[in-house]
Amino acid sequence: MNLLENPALKWVHFTDAESRFDYPIDYHGAVLSVRDDGHIDLLYRWEPEAYCHFHRHVCATTSTVLAGELHVVDYENGVAGEKRIRAAGDYAAKDPGDVHMEYGGPDGALVLFNLYAPDGRLADFLGPDGETLTTITLEDMTTGRIAQQAA
Repeated sequence: MNLLENPALKWVHFTDAESRFDYPIDYHGAVLSVRDDGHIDLLYRWEPEAYCHFHRHVCATTSTVLAGELHVVDYENGVAGEKRIRAAGDYAAKDPGDVHMEYGGPDGALVLFNLYAPDGRLADFLGPDGETLTTITLEDMTTGRIAQQAA
């Protein structure tokens, strides 16, 4: 499967139609594969200078930047740390509990994520104060409910 040019991918578009957040949310996600043991492979792309939802991974996650730049700000106890810029080719592995904000660089970003969620829980979308708004699950991703959860 060509991840860079594949018209067969089913992209879900995420925005903040209700303007609940003070940053522009504009990104897309596609499920590449899901296995019964809790592994899921996802492809996400960010529009230039646009954010995803503030979130916490609740499962083991690896990611590889395929194109563009992914800007990442980690949070600890509600406090933002330094911004990291992940360029194409950068690989990262994170344990559950990683709280962060990500956004695309000047040309956006394309990132491959591999998650292992034996209990089916992938990530918590967080509000501005770090409160959990919703938990995203494997079932949400495979049934199309993810778009409803993010809206």
